Amino acid sequence: MASRVRFHPDRRQLLLGGASVIGMLAVAGPVRADLPVREYSLAAYPARTRLAGINTPEIDVWTYGGTLPGPEIRVKKGERLRVRFENRLREETTVHWHGIRLPNAMDGVPHLTQKPVAPGETFVYEFKCPDAGTYWYHPHQRSHEQVGRGLSGALIVEEPTPYPVDREQTWVIGDWRLGRDGDFIDDFGDLHDISHNGRIGNTITINGKVPGKFAVRAGERIRLRLINAASARILALHFDGHQPKVVALDGQPVAPHDPEGGSIILGPAMRADIVLDMTNEPGSVFTILDRPGRNRSYRLFDMVYDSSAPVRKTFGAVPALPSNPLAEPDLENAVRHVVTLNGGMMSRMESAIVDGKRVDAHTMFRSGLMWAINGVAAKDHVHEPMLNLALGKTYLFELVNESAWLHPMHLHGHAFRFLSANGRPRPHREWLDTVLLWPRERVEIAFVADNPGDWMFHCHNLEHQLGGMMALVRVS
Repeated sequence: MASRVRFHPDRRQLLLGGASVIGMLAVAGPVRADLPVREYSLAAYPARTRLAGINTPEIDVWTYGGTLPGPEIRVKKGERLRVRFENRLREETTVHWHGIRLPNAMDGVPHLTQKPVAPGETFVYEFKCPDAGTYWYHPHQRSHEQVGRGLSGALIVEEPTPYPVDREQTWVIGDWRLGRDGDFIDDFGDLHDISHNGRIGNTITINGKVPGKFAVRAGERIRLRLINAASARILALHFDGHQPKVVALDGQPVAPHDPEGGSIILGPAMRADIVLDMTNEPGSVFTILDRPGRNRSYRLFDMVYDSSAPVRKTFGAVPALPSNPLAEPDLENAVRHVVTLNGGMMSRMESAIVDGKRVDAHTMFRSGLMWAINGVAAKDHVHEPMLNLALGKTYLFELVNESAWLHPMHLHGHAFRFLSANGRPRPHREWLDTVLLWPRERVEIAFVADNPGDWMFHCHNLEHQLGGMMALVRVS
């Protein structure tokens, strides 16, 4: 008899609608029936919440299961995940499982990999989770607003052997644009946001709340799983008085190291696992900051040591996480492609291809299209592939940001090696699924095209995506 691991939902999951997953579904490629399976039910619907505490007004948000963020979904490496998703919104939606190397039919891209889930309808997602790490889920339908109103949640794929820390925490970090009344400023898709930095908010939350403090104990070793679920905000997290060690990026293990410049830089959709040792005295208080610029820093909240005796006085070296089964790129035989990003304000872009026709920049801007990849501005998810890639071959993309703005570029269905930035080799050649390009920057990434299908390649600044900065690559 096949071995099966059943997930028994706690109270939080019971809020999702409760019914166990039933039915059959077609997937791209076989799903082995003998793999252990974790089953969840997930529903998207409006709710009300207080982001900034009990004394602040409730606002209308969109949620998975009535909570911000949605329920944390956990599976073991190598298990199958089966999620029965129900749409209780008043508009179509999908669920994209960000960073997971899954079959194309389960990728959650409307019209490209699946029919959008209409109000009142359900869809069953099922796929194997081949890589341990920190991932997340969110809509890919009108994501600039659906994510912006609250639809996101953590997907954690656990290592077969628990990582040796005293505890772990997942922080889903959100960014909200609120008015003086505490409610949304309802300007999603604003043309200024599209053409500039995207929708930058004025309120940062961790796990759906503006935090007061983070309680710790002296001598603890904590694993923090950090997820930037913001539409556009670039985070630069600084842990005052502490020395975090980065052990994974975008879910993939990396040699433990100090963060560059002392801060954890996370563009939208990017993740980092860090180990934080509590090396200070009981009763100490330190500040966690967002440092977006050289002369700018914002207090997020305080890290407060309780008065308990230390768990330990000394710490050993931070151990590396076990690697995932990723195909190493064959750089000697890699096929090279240049991918150019252009558009936005202060751009030299004069025109682009829209629906197969060349359109001047002024006409594009009037219709809300302000960005292009390789000279093509995409109006929706379904369009001609930017590149056709041969299954099993190695590809090296030289990404060239000709714009004045930052772009977190995300490739679906694959992980890639980050090789260099402006000609300088990366010291850790980290595996990523989202790479942050600074203005006028040129980076090299490489990957094996080992997952067949049509895969999105787009800016995860969701207003830039809305404004045309998306493409697809076909692997066959």
